[in-house]
Amino acid sequence: MDTNLLVICGLTFVIHLIGTLAYAARIAGIRTGHIATALTLFNVLVLISRTSNSFQAPFLAKRIEVSLAESMAPLFADFQWILGAAALATAVGAILVPTAQRALSRAVALLQVHRSMFRLVCHGMHPRRLLLMRRYLTLPSRGNLRAMQTRGGLSWNFIVLNVVAVALWTVGVFAALYAGALEPQFRVTCSNLSAIINGLATIIMFLVLDPQLSLMTDDAARQRVGQGQFRAAVTSLVGARLAGVLLAQLLLVPAAMLIAQVARWI
Repeated sequence: MDTNLLVICGLTFVIHLIGTLAYAARIAGIRTGHIATALTLFNVLVLISRTSNSFQAPFLAKRIEVSLAESMAPLFADFQWILGAAALATAVGAILVPTAQRALSRAVALLQVHRSMFRLVCHGMHPRRLLLMRRYLTLPSRGNLRAMQTRGGLSWNFIVLNVVAVALWTVGVFAALYAGALEPQFRVTCSNLSAIINGLATIIMFLVLDPQLSLMTDDAARQRVGQGQFRAAVTSLVGARLAGVLLAQLLLVPAAMLIAQVARWI
């Protein structure tokens, strides 16, 4: 693995790690009773994720251009490495969800005191407090893992839809770029056709999945649903996310071929 690919994998790792830790913000919001504040704090991490994404795209595009000029042979392997980094980040994120939840819960309490994001960041960046971060480290409890059997009341259809949506969302942009490598004469067209894949994922996520998860979060905040059941649901969704990222590896070539075919048709 060369330096360029290592940088792309590193940026991909950051993007998917933060995406997985989004579930910790919901748990922290329920635990503290300040859902909006917890999600606001998480937006700081989202900013890091979006910055990583803005750097990842040109690095990956340049790599494809170089591959087209030289040899396309290693390009598929490159995408497998990148998707592998996404899967590893999701697995690491799943392990760190309890740690992130505890850290975010503490940050919510501190923000209530400091009343300023800038002051909170300065408070947290103090070297002594950075050393104290280790006290938040914890592994997922066996109880939460056993609770996955109940899925927190979520249906299998809901879980499977999560797997499919995450797989499509993960592979969409990569498939469009790979399609451009398969059809170099239409690579600009292909790079703009990621919505063929991502569009379906967006519909599933924002019209079917997110409303249900938001309703469950509100029910947990109002104690209509127990925190144990909510944690079990979140644990199941994290597992579904990991399954979806792994499925994305299998969808890369079919999705790329579909986009390339559409690029030839239009």
